[in-house]
Amino acid sequence: MNWTSEFLNTSLSAISQGLQIPVIILLLLILLFAVYTLGKLLSEYLSRKKVPVKLIKEMIYDIYDAESSEDIKNIVNNADIQKSQKTVLFELAESEHLSKKSRQTLARRLIDNEEDKITQNLQKTDIITKVGPTLGLMGTLIPMGPGLAALGTGDVTTLASAITVAFNTTILGIGSGAATYLASKLRRRWFGEYLANLDALMDAILDNIDRRDERLK
Repeated sequence: MNWTSEFLNTSLSAISQGLQIPVIILLLLILLFAVYTLGKLLSEYLSRKKVPVKLIKEMIYDIYDAESSEDIKNIVNNADIQKSQKTVLFELAESEHLSKKSRQTLARRLIDNEEDKITQNLQKTDIITKVGPTLGLMGTLIPMGPGLAALGTGDVTTLASAITVAFNTTILGIGSGAATYLASKLRRRWFGEYLANLDALMDAILDNIDRRDERLK
Protein backbone atom coordinates (compact mmCIF):
# COMPACT_ATOMS: atom_id res chain seq x y z
CA MET A 1 0.00 0.00 0.00
CA ASN A 2 2.84 2.38 0.92
CA TRP A 3 4.63 1.44 -2.31
CA THR A 4 1.52 2.26 -4.34
CA SER A 5 1.04 5.60 -2.59
CA GLU A 6 4.70 6.51 -3.08
CA PHE A 7 4.52 5.53 -6.76
CA LEU A 8 1.43 7.67 -7.32
CA ASN A 9 2.95 10.66 -5.52
CA THR A 10 6.18 10.35 -7.51
CA SER A 11 4.24 10.06 -10.78
CA LEU A 12 2.09 13.10 -10.03
CA SER A 13 5.15 15.11 -9.03
CA ALA A 14 7.01 14.13 -12.22
CA ILE A 15 4.00 15.03 -14.39
CA SER A 16 3.46 18.41 -12.71
CA GLN A 17 7.15 19.30 -12.89
CA GLY A 18 7.24 18.24 -16.53
CA LEU A 19 4.49 20.75 -17.26
CA GLN A 20 6.46 23.70 -15.91
CA ILE A 21 8.50 24.46 -19.03
CA PRO A 22 5.55 24.06 -21.46
CA VAL A 23 3.45 26.35 -19.24
CA ILE A 24 6.16 29.02 -19.17
CA ILE A 25 6.58 28.81 -22.97
CA LEU A 26 2.82 29.14 -23.47
CA LEU A 27 2.72 32.12 -21.14
CA LEU A 28 5.48 33.85 -23.12
CA LEU A 29 3.58 33.21 -26.36
CA ILE A 30 0.38 34.52 -24.78
CA LEU A 31 2.24 37.62 -23.61
CA LEU A 32 3.45 38.27 -27.17
CA PHE A 33 -0.10 37.81 -28.46
CA ALA A 34 -1.43 40.22 -25.82
CA VAL A 35 1.13 42.88 -26.79
CA TYR A 36 0.28 42.38 -30.48
CA THR A 37 -3.43 42.65 -29.67
CA LEU A 38 -2.98 45.93 -27.81
CA GLY A 39 -0.98 47.35 -30.73
CA LYS A 40 -3.66 46.24 -33.18
CA LEU A 41 -6.36 47.68 -30.92
CA LEU A 42 -4.64 51.06 -30.92
CA SER A 43 -4.37 50.93 -34.71
CA GLU A 44 -8.06 50.05 -35.02
CA TYR A 45 -8.99 52.91 -32.71
CA LEU A 46 -7.00 55.46 -34.72
CA SER A 47 -8.34 54.26 -38.09
CA ARG A 48 -11.89 53.53 -36.93
CA LYS A 49 -14.72 55.45 -38.56
CA LYS A 50 -16.86 57.05 -35.88
CA VAL A 51 -20.34 57.07 -37.42
CA PRO A 52 -22.64 59.54 -35.61
CA VAL A 53 -26.33 58.77 -35.14
CA LYS A 54 -27.13 61.91 -37.14
CA LEU A 55 -25.48 60.43 -40.25
CA ILE A 56 -27.45 57.18 -39.95
CA LYS A 57 -30.65 59.18 -39.50
CA GLU A 58 -29.94 61.26 -42.63
CA MET A 59 -29.17 58.12 -44.62
CA ILE A 60 -32.44 56.51 -43.56
CA TYR A 61 -34.38 59.57 -44.71
CA ASP A 62 -32.47 59.67 -48.01
CA ILE A 63 -33.00 55.95 -48.62
CA TYR A 64 -36.70 56.33 -47.85
CA ASP A 65 -37.02 58.95 -50.64
CA ALA A 66 -34.83 57.03 -53.16
CA GLU A 67 -36.54 56.22 -56.45
CA SER A 68 -34.38 53.27 -57.50
CA SER A 69 -31.72 50.85 -56.32
CA GLU A 70 -29.12 52.99 -58.11
CA ASP A 71 -30.15 55.97 -56.01
CA ILE A 72 -29.78 53.84 -52.89
CA LYS A 73 -26.30 52.69 -53.95
CA ASN A 74 -25.26 56.26 -54.61
CA ILE A 75 -26.45 57.30 -51.14
CA VAL A 76 -24.53 54.43 -49.56
CA ASN A 77 -21.42 55.00 -51.68
CA ASN A 78 -21.24 58.70 -50.77
CA ALA A 79 -21.78 58.07 -47.05
CA ASP A 80 -18.84 58.08 -44.63
CA ILE A 81 -19.37 54.53 -43.34
CA GLN A 82 -17.18 51.43 -43.33
CA LYS A 83 -16.43 49.72 -46.62
CA SER A 84 -17.68 46.36 -45.34
CA GLN A 85 -21.05 47.96 -44.53
CA LYS A 86 -21.25 49.42 -48.03
CA THR A 87 -20.60 45.99 -49.56
CA VAL A 88 -23.50 44.44 -47.63
CA LEU A 89 -25.86 47.32 -48.40
CA PHE A 90 -24.99 47.23 -52.12
CA GLU A 91 -25.83 43.53 -52.24
CA LEU A 92 -29.16 44.09 -50.53
CA ALA A 93 -30.02 47.05 -52.77
CA GLU A 94 -29.53 44.84 -55.82
CA SER A 95 -32.09 42.30 -54.55
CA GLU A 96 -35.17 44.25 -55.71
CA HIS A 97 -35.97 41.57 -58.32
CA LEU A 98 -36.46 39.01 -55.52
CA SER A 99 -39.70 38.39 -53.67
CA LYS A 100 -40.28 40.09 -50.32
CA LYS A 101 -39.65 36.85 -48.41
CA SER A 102 -36.44 36.14 -50.35
CA ARG A 103 -35.16 39.67 -49.67
CA GLN A 104 -35.79 39.24 -45.96
CA THR A 105 -34.01 35.87 -46.03
CA LEU A 106 -31.06 37.45 -47.83
CA ALA A 107 -30.93 40.29 -45.31
CA ARG A 108 -30.88 37.84 -42.40
CA ARG A 109 -28.12 35.81 -44.04
CA LEU A 110 -26.02 38.89 -44.71
CA ILE A 111 -26.31 40.11 -41.11
CA ASP A 112 -25.62 36.59 -39.80
CA ASN A 113 -22.49 36.46 -41.92
CA GLU A 114 -21.27 39.74 -40.42
CA GLU A 115 -21.98 38.41 -36.92
CA ASP A 116 -19.99 35.24 -37.71
CA LYS A 117 -17.01 37.35 -38.79
CA ILE A 118 -17.22 39.35 -35.57
CA THR A 119 -17.46 36.19 -33.46
CA GLN A 120 -14.34 34.77 -35.12
CA ASN A 121 -12.55 38.09 -34.58
CA LEU A 122 -13.35 38.06 -30.85
CA GLN A 123 -12.80 34.35 -30.30
CA LYS A 124 -9.01 34.49 -29.94
CA THR A 125 -8.97 37.26 -27.35
CA ASP A 126 -11.84 35.61 -25.45
CA ILE A 127 -9.86 32.37 -25.24
CA ILE A 128 -6.69 34.12 -24.03
CA THR A 129 -8.74 36.04 -21.44
CA LYS A 130 -9.64 32.71 -19.83
CA VAL A 131 -6.54 30.64 -20.58
CA GLY A 132 -3.97 33.28 -19.56
CA PRO A 133 -4.87 33.47 -15.85
CA THR A 134 -5.34 29.68 -15.74
CA LEU A 135 -1.83 29.08 -17.05
CA GLY A 136 -0.59 31.77 -14.65
CA LEU A 137 -2.10 29.84 -11.75
CA MET A 138 -0.51 26.61 -12.99
CA GLY A 139 2.83 28.38 -13.27
CA THR A 140 2.38 29.55 -9.69
CA LEU A 141 1.52 26.18 -8.16
CA ILE A 142 3.94 23.92 -10.06
CA PRO A 143 7.21 25.35 -8.64
CA MET A 144 5.76 25.75 -5.15
CA GLY A 145 5.82 21.98 -4.58
CA PRO A 146 9.61 21.62 -4.78
CA GLY A 147 9.97 25.01 -3.10
CA LEU A 148 8.05 23.92 -0.02
CA ALA A 149 9.90 20.61 0.01
CA ALA A 150 13.18 22.52 -0.06
CA LEU A 151 11.98 24.67 2.84
CA GLY A 152 11.61 21.52 4.91
CA THR A 153 15.30 20.75 4.38
CA GLY A 154 16.39 24.34 4.98
CA ASP A 155 17.25 25.01 1.30
CA VAL A 156 16.23 28.68 1.13
CA THR A 157 17.86 29.24 -2.27
CA THR A 158 15.58 26.70 -4.01
CA LEU A 159 12.55 28.15 -2.21
CA ALA A 160 13.45 31.69 -3.33
CA SER A 161 13.87 30.51 -6.93
CA ALA A 162 10.48 28.74 -6.83
CA ILE A 163 8.73 31.80 -5.42
CA THR A 164 10.30 34.01 -8.10
CA VAL A 165 9.01 31.72 -10.88
CA ALA A 166 5.60 31.59 -9.20
CA PHE A 167 5.27 35.39 -9.02
CA ASN A 168 6.52 35.92 -12.57
CA THR A 169 4.11 33.40 -14.11
CA THR A 170 1.22 34.85 -12.13
CA ILE A 171 1.98 38.35 -13.41
CA LEU A 172 2.29 37.10 -17.01
CA GLY A 173 -0.99 35.18 -16.85
CA ILE A 174 -3.07 37.89 -15.20
CA GLY A 175 -1.51 40.70 -17.24
CA SER A 176 -2.12 38.93 -20.56
CA GLY A 177 -5.67 38.09 -19.56
CA ALA A 178 -6.37 41.69 -18.54
CA ALA A 179 -5.00 43.05 -21.83
CA THR A 180 -7.07 40.70 -23.99
CA TYR A 181 -10.16 41.30 -21.83
CA LEU A 182 -9.83 45.05 -22.46
CA ALA A 183 -9.45 44.41 -26.20
CA SER A 184 -12.53 42.16 -26.27
CA LYS A 185 -14.60 44.64 -24.28
CA LEU A 186 -13.81 47.60 -26.56
CA ARG A 187 -14.21 45.59 -29.76
CA ARG A 188 -17.59 44.25 -28.61
CA ARG A 189 -18.82 47.82 -28.17
CA TRP A 190 -17.48 48.87 -31.56
CA PHE A 191 -18.94 45.82 -33.28
CA GLY A 192 -22.26 46.38 -31.50
CA GLU A 193 -22.46 49.87 -32.97
CA TYR A 194 -21.39 48.52 -36.37
CA LEU A 195 -24.16 45.90 -36.41
CA ALA A 196 -26.81 48.28 -35.06
CA ASN A 197 -26.08 50.84 -37.81
CA LEU A 198 -25.96 48.14 -40.49
CA ASP A 199 -29.24 46.62 -39.32
CA ALA A 200 -31.00 50.01 -39.36
CA LEU A 201 -29.80 50.80 -42.88
CA MET A 202 -30.76 47.34 -44.14
CA ASP A 203 -34.27 47.78 -42.74
CA ALA A 204 -34.51 51.14 -44.52
CA ILE A 205 -33.49 49.56 -47.84
CA LEU A 206 -35.98 46.70 -47.44
CA ASP A 207 -38.74 49.19 -46.65
CA ASN A 208 -37.86 51.27 -49.72
CA ILE A 209 -37.97 48.25 -52.04
CA ASP A 210 -41.26 47.05 -50.50
CA ARG A 211 -42.88 50.45 -51.04
CA ARG A 212 -41.70 50.62 -54.65
CA ASP A 213 -43.10 47.13 -55.23
CA GLU A 214 -46.45 48.21 -53.82
CA ARG A 215 -46.55 51.20 -56.19
CA LEU A 216 -45.99 48.91 -59.18
CA LYS A 217 -48.91 46.66 -58.29
